[in-house]
Amino acid sequence: MKWSQTLIPTLREAPADAEIASHKLLLRAGLIRKLAGGVYTFLPLGLRALHKVEQIVREEMDRAGALEMLMPALQPPEIWQQSGRYETAGNVLFKLKDNGNREWVLSPTAEEVITTTAASEINSYRQLPKTFYQISVKFRDEIRPRFGLMRAREFIMKDAYSFDVSDEAAQVCYLKMYDAYARIFARCGLKAFPVEADTGVIGGKFSHEFMVPAETGENEVVYCEACSYAANIEKATSGIPKTAAREIGAALEKFATPGVFTIEALSKEPFSVAANRQIKTLVYIADSKPVIVLIRGDDQLNEAKIAGIIGTTILRAATAEEIFAAMGAHPGSLGAVASTLESQQKDPIRRFAESLRDAPKIYADERLRGANGMTTGANEDGFHFHNVSIERDIQVTQWFDLRTVTAGEPCVKCGKPLKIRRAIEVGHVFKLGTKYSEKLGSTFLAEDGQRRPCIMGCYGIGVTRTLQAVIEQSNDTNGIIWPVSVAPYTVCITPLNVAPEGAVMKLAEKIYADLAAQGVDVILDDRDDRPGVKFKDSELVGFPIRIGIGEKSLAKGEVELKPRAGAMIPVKPDEVVERVVQLIKDSTPAGK
Repeated sequence: MKWSQTLIPTLREAPADAEIASHKLLLRAGLIRKLAGGVYTFLPLGLRALHKVEQIVREEMDRAGALEMLMPALQPPEIWQQSGRYETAGNVLFKLKDNGNREWVLSPTAEEVITTTAASEINSYRQLPKTFYQISVKFRDEIRPRFGLMRAREFIMKDAYSFDVSDEAAQVCYLKMYDAYARIFARCGLKAFPVEADTGVIGGKFSHEFMVPAETGENEVVYCEACSYAANIEKATSGIPKTAAREIGAALEKFATPGVFTIEALSKEPFSVAANRQIKTLVYIADSKPVIVLIRGDDQLNEAKIAGIIGTTILRAATAEEIFAAMGAHPGSLGAVASTLESQQKDPIRRFAESLRDAPKIYADERLRGANGMTTGANEDGFHFHNVSIERDIQVTQWFDLRTVTAGEPCVKCGKPLKIRRAIEVGHVFKLGTKYSEKLGSTFLAEDGQRRPCIMGCYGIGVTRTLQAVIEQSNDTNGIIWPVSVAPYTVCITPLNVAPEGAVMKLAEKIYADLAAQGVDVILDDRDDRPGVKFKDSELVGFPIRIGIGEKSLAKGEVELKPRAGAMIPVKPDEVVERVVQLIKDSTPAGK
């Protein structure tokens, strides 16, 4: 390709709304253009790079035995209602109506479609195992799209789904996909690492995310340098000890705390109750119903953990008005002592205590299990309780790890201090079990003649996000530094004089033709522009190799071969093609 024949609209300055380096470079290098918030057009160079990422993904999925297919982006809401995600994932679903006023959903993912398809096409254990995948456009109604392709409303994703006869067989498939992901990201030139992850609204038994370290990443990863432990902060646990147990002592003692509404205020004189001896009572609204969450006063609640336990994405902190209606007191005076909750039944306006009998509604953090001699709100404004025993005074219905891990806490595996760093999620693998197959009727006739639900897994890669992650991880002050594997063009030939009959341009044309004959992706910058402009554009776009040809270098019998992040190499013209081919071979990640 010749530069004059394509479209590479480079920018000297990034638009004001571009927040992070990769977003700025995507725009400045002429790879994408914004149409609306979270919606982007891929220009020719950007599309070439995107196709290369897609091809790596496709090759590794095929290598792992997955079968490519293409599913509709326009989906009927009935299958989402059948799976239960029409409500739990409702906040990210794009919904629209056709001319007949029938509702449709734009696909954010395809568990419902693939499971419905499998239900009609797979009948016997002899047809299993099977893994299907697609690379297609997805839609999510992001409230705040940001960072370019990182959090967009429309994006390209590779999603794969496996169907197996047993947990053991599903684990084999899970590991195949896990290994395939490691190869994909390595071939894309990314330093990605797997971490334990929350299953979120997708659900399932367990999952791993593949993370790319980046200070601008939206995820926080907890990891231990001394062992292999690594987890998303939404999933991470630590070996921090539980609250020190005390003997169950005196009965509850109610005391006045006028004007005290915070953990910190209660820890000061005249009360002097240490934060680690306080029970923090929080009220959340989950799927329109209130729930109580208890954690230690010096800990922070991890909202993703409680949402995952409840199985919803529709979770928010209750307002002061909702809290008063539910608890009979305002924030700062709340507590879950059983007697105070039962008293709410006497007030016909408050029915919260009655709802507690219908389903488990009091969730407590494991650090509080067995704790005695604690202090908590009395559910009466301006009053608290001393001498609270969790087991005696509070009817906890479920215990979970609910707190957020902090740096320096002991690793749950080896006890060494944990660290936290930011990262970009580029892939996620889930072991789903039978969550979708049971609800959507994907069953098979087993070898013993019994009909059983398929054991499923799902595996996603954000293809457009992966492309931007490459740029975020590999750039400098001059622009992008593309890995050879995903660069829009591998080689840029830059003649400093483009006169058609001149020696410089004739040699440039010859090298261009010879490299193309070798199968090298090469672009010839045939613009009649200043050398400085052409060099800056080449650095900005980030072509892995540049061949500079000028009259001065030719007079010395040389051309200038420059790797994007390396030093200039003088090379004889008749040796340059061989040197370039060798450089490409040396730079190609293992696994191709």
